[in-house]
Amino acid sequence: MEQNFSKIANKVSIVTIIENVMLAIFKLIAGIVAHSSAMISDAVHSASDVFSTFVVMIGIKLASKEPDKEHPYGHERLECVAAILLSIILFATGAMIGINAFKTIIAGNYKDLQVPSILALIAAVVSILAKEGMYWYTRYYAKKLDLGALMADAWHHRSDAFSSIGALIGIAGAMLGFPVMDSISSLVIFIFIAKAAFDIFKDAMDKMVDHSCDEETEKAIYDCAMKKEEVLGIDLLQTRIFGNKIYVDLEIRLDECYTLKEAHNIAEMVHDDIEKSFPKVKHIMIHVNPGK
Repeated sequence: MEQNFSKIANKVSIVTIIENVMLAIFKLIAGIVAHSSAMISDAVHSASDVFSTFVVMIGIKLASKEPDKEHPYGHERLECVAAILLSIILFATGAMIGINAFKTIIAGNYKDLQVPSILALIAAVVSILAKEGMYWYTRYYAKKLDLGALMADAWHHRSDAFSSIGALIGIAGAMLGFPVMDSISSLVIFIFIAKAAFDIFKDAMDKMVDHSCDEETEKAIYDCAMKKEEVLGIDLLQTRIFGNKIYVDLEIRLDECYTLKEAHNIAEMVHDDIEKSFPKVKHIMIHVNPGK
């Protein structure tokens, strides 16, 4: 199953790499020919997508490795590492765009700025449509496979679509007689990119530090365990997210009259029911407490 996930994720990544390479080249040429700093910045953003997608592919491949002696709990957190690296790359790319735009704005030589041509406007529209399509394509498989790094890559595509919208507005403003709008749009692009980078980083860090599941999931696990009429109550329920998997620690209360073998069999049935009901649960540790 993990290998299938890896194959599908790699297929998605290869498709986006090819499209990003073509799009980055097209936008770079359009930006240079049409004299648009916003479009050149947008091309750099698309080029960074290629590198970030390679990071995602490596992270998912490493995360799908089977547990070994040195890593008995598996390698799922390596996918989170890939997402964190991606967020840093994304922020660095945006910062470079933002700094260059800010320098142009504070220079104040707006009359000397070249006005972009219609080619830059066309490139911005093409980019918006292409990147939004890549976002939905990658997002579909990220949700289907529950891969945080792939979802981070999807948001990288969405941030590129946002940046292209900013470029479109800036280019249009410059063509209408406000050349500085091209640089202002680049600055706005940085804000969108920084927000996406922060969201990706926060989600990955939550998965790295054994963050608990949401209350709804924990309530569903609780209810699943209580379905067994032999279970008198739940004394402890703790969950932790490990990469894209869930670990559960559970203490159930059983009648003290049960033999050790009977109590073990009941605990095993609870264990199996939870694993069948929650595919993301990788491991459950169940402890039995005596009760009346």
